Amino acid sequence: MAEQNIEAKLEKLQMGQQNIEAKLKKLLKQAKIQLWNPPYTNDLGEPGQPHMQELAERYASSVGYSVSEVGAALESIRAQAVMKGKGNKTFRETNVATLELLLPRHGRKDPKKKNYMETKLDVLAQEVMDRVAEEYGLKHIKLILNGKSLSSDRRLDEQSVKNNSKVMVLTVSEMERKQQIMEDEKQKNQNESIQRTQKGFQILSERDGSEDPKIKPFLEIADQKGNPLKIPADEKKALIVAMGFHEKGRSLMKRKQYDDALCHLLQADSQFEKCGSTLLRIVDNYAVLQLDIVWCYRALEALCCLDDGKMRLQKAEDCFLQCYGEQQERLMMIKGNTGREKVLFLRLYLLQSLLSYIEGNDTQARLNLDKVEGLYSHLCLDSEKMAQLMSLGFTETEARLGLRACQGDLQEAAVHIINRRQEREEMKDSQRKKRRKEMVAITSLRELGYSQRDAARALHQADGDVNRAYEILVNSAQVTNNNTEEVVSPEKLGQLLYLGFEREVSEMALRLAGGDVQSAIKLVLDNHGSPSTSPPSSSSSSSSSSSEIPSCSSDTSAETETENRMLVNEVLEDISRHEEDYLDVTLEEESELIATMKTYLSQGSAHTM
Repeated sequence: MAEQNIEAKLEKLQMGQQNIEAKLKKLLKQAKIQLWNPPYTNDLGEPGQPHMQELAERYASSVGYSVSEVGAALESIRAQAVMKGKGNKTFRETNVATLELLLPRHGRKDPKKKNYMETKLDVLAQEVMDRVAEEYGLKHIKLILNGKSLSSDRRLDEQSVKNNSKVMVLTVSEMERKQQIMEDEKQKNQNESIQRTQKGFQILSERDGSEDPKIKPFLEIADQKGNPLKIPADEKKALIVAMGFHEKGRSLMKRKQYDDALCHLLQADSQFEKCGSTLLRIVDNYAVLQLDIVWCYRALEALCCLDDGKMRLQKAEDCFLQCYGEQQERLMMIKGNTGREKVLFLRLYLLQSLLSYIEGNDTQARLNLDKVEGLYSHLCLDSEKMAQLMSLGFTETEARLGLRACQGDLQEAAVHIINRRQEREEMKDSQRKKRRKEMVAITSLRELGYSQRDAARALHQADGDVNRAYEILVNSAQVTNNNTEEVVSPEKLGQLLYLGFEREVSEMALRLAGGDVQSAIKLVLDNHGSPSTSPPSSSSSSSSSSSEIPSCSSDTSAETETENRMLVNEVLEDISRHEEDYLDVTLEEESELIATMKTYLSQGSAHTM
């Protein structure tokens, strides 16, 4: 907690400085003034007076700060530009990178001066930590990049550290230093969590619902009314994995574990990229994900992620417009109201206000904040009404979402919640009836001689139509017989029998070899040593032309099935049981950020006055 407070204070101090520097950079760019060149910088790289003073006096009134504050900011911009130019040249010639160090206040020799360090990027982070600690007289430290701690036993370039990266330096107590030793273990666990989540949802994405869901749960992608969506198989797999990572990330966000949450959300983003652009334009999941990623940036005080955050917020806004309509008319048609989704726009405008302020655009920041406060006044709920609804047996989530959907009207909210419960129950009842009908149809197909698995899959492909399922099974059997006849033709089989191999062994070898006679001969000889040996038992078959017949012991198969079952159960725990959980926002964090933004902008107004 202490570490987070230190980190937050450092970032808040930087925000005001970033605001004034952003404003000055715009003015300098408009005037085509390059501070790193004469007369503002001399041959020794020092500031050129009185030209810098003249600039400070010229721009003070424009940016709304004092001449001394503007002068200090101009010198900071100039020094950064000079240092960056030197650093880029050094990096090109020697591969030695320049890092900007954001030191704790007590570690700065000159609070107004930027601190830099040159280093190779193929060294361990521990080496840089040792140099920083020695040079600035700091005892125990940790390095933060983009809101994440750098692992001491990993190279800088393996952790996205680049030339000109801004690295935050935090001092840690003796107790925290001991905890720091556990950071690497935490990172390993984080990576393991990502891998387990990936595997668990990958398993679920490959299930098509053709088997008993009580034994093998599966995920179905539905619209906002709960109706299953028809999505191409490849896109559906990617979408399930993406939504799974998103659910896991949101679960971690609720526990305030923003570091871990961000890792999972970024994995979700990479999976969403595998989906077609058309699909992403018609579902709001992708937009919500972009919001969640930037919200994590904010929680981690990762202001250096400004450009990425701005891009993601634009994606979110564009996606919301596509999904909901310009005036949210599509959303109104689907759900009958727009009250619950307004929390998404509140968070969008709030984050846009924050980024606008950091960019030095106070006017846009105020405009967005005005929209935020307008939404907040409608979305902030009466605690007494919440208590009354919960006393009726409704959950806190139901009460909050119901009141927002009905604009705070208590009676309408109660009716709305009851109707939503009834809709969900009717949907569940419909699914139960559908499942019972499927089981009857599967039984009928099994009586015709087909296996449970084949019957279930055929029925799933036929959307529950038992007659079509029977046609699929018949056609499939004919194709299989034709393929088998082609692969195990009398001519090919005769060649193996002529060599003295048994018929059963020869047929199996030809199937495994895809009909290739030479490969079939090699299979028999490699696996049996003599042509008269019977084939070994195998729990799986393959059409591969490998030189080995695949085998799998029952123990290994059972272990794999148990592991898969554990993985599936593990990831299913992070999936919300309420379909609108992502809209259930208490607004506590939003309220704090609104107050912070009002403070920042009022300070700017005071400077202007």
